[in-house]
Amino acid sequence: MNKKIVIDAGHGGEDSGAVANGLKEKDLTLKIAKYIKRRLDELGIESTLTRDSDITLNPSDRVNKILNTYGNGEDVIVLSNHINAGGGSGSEVIYALRNNDELGKNILNELVRVGQTPRKVYQKRSSNNPSKDYYYILRETPNTEAIIIEYGFIDDKTMKDVNTLRSDIEKLAEATVKGLTAYLGVDYNTDVGYYYTVQRGDTLWSIARKFNLTVDKLKDINNLNSNVLSIGQKLIVSENMSSDNNYYIVKSGDTLYSIAKKFNISVDELKDINNLSNDLLSVGQSLKINKSNNEYVVEKGDTLYSIARKFNTSVSTLADLNNLSTSLLYVGQKLIIP
Repeated sequence: MNKKIVIDAGHGGEDSGAVANGLKEKDLTLKIAKYIKRRLDELGIESTLTRDSDITLNPSDRVNKILNTYGNGEDVIVLSNHINAGGGSGSEVIYALRNNDELGKNILNELVRVGQTPRKVYQKRSSNNPSKDYYYILRETPNTEAIIIEYGFIDDKTMKDVNTLRSDIEKLAEATVKGLTAYLGVDYNTDVGYYYTVQRGDTLWSIARKFNLTVDKLKDINNLNSNVLSIGQKLIVSENMSSDNNYYIVKSGDTLYSIAKKFNISVDELKDINNLSNDLLSVGQSLKINKSNNEYVVEKGDTLYSIARKFNTSVSTLADLNNLSTSLLYVGQKLIIP
């Protein structure tokens, strides 16, 4: 079943939500929601926002926006984004009584991997009717898979959450994207901001405008000779991607031979670096061209200590090289090995 995602930015307009330390919940949730929307666009996952500006939405308006876009079916996931208050710290996820905790756990695990303190994944029942959800956003969207994500505390007394919310909020939003893609079984693209997948109604002009490019620049970095686009086509939307010395973005007309020749390596080495089993390439594909580091895929039972010992390195070196803030690993995770 293809899932459609409704991204809800909590509060807005006259409703500021929690306020502390010079921050407003409504502003933070809008930043998170817009970031998630952009990333899902890049990954080709259909999504919509309940609000994309600082407007007031009362509960019925918000619910109607959710249900009127994709309907009230099991193929709809609602991500309602919020910031906590009350002097605590860490992230938590609340899921609807009708659903299981898998999506919530996926997202919380990813938030922990980027440094957030884990609180819990839980359900909350209405005190008036224990058969119903406490929160209207879950209760009034009865057939969707709806969750509330509380990213951190705006009034965290240790200031850890506050500092993250103030200066590094995109990594929290990216954690939600990663948890969601794992749940959906969709390939996760770590090249944030580099690609966009063409959707129905898109034009070169609309895409260029979305990513602050000119149409000519968009055509140039993608080697496009016409204005014709196809749904599902992947476009490079960052000029910076071409300047990364460790990667090369496949363009129209490229072959493994031409790329290998360009970087003075053999076709076999290029295939080996990128774990390619055939010679097929796709426009927009990211290829490694530098083998200064190796990758290791985490297997069941692995720990940072056991992996470090296996490759004659230290746990701290592994953690630093992979930007790990905790020792938690998951099966299938890719680690850079020095």
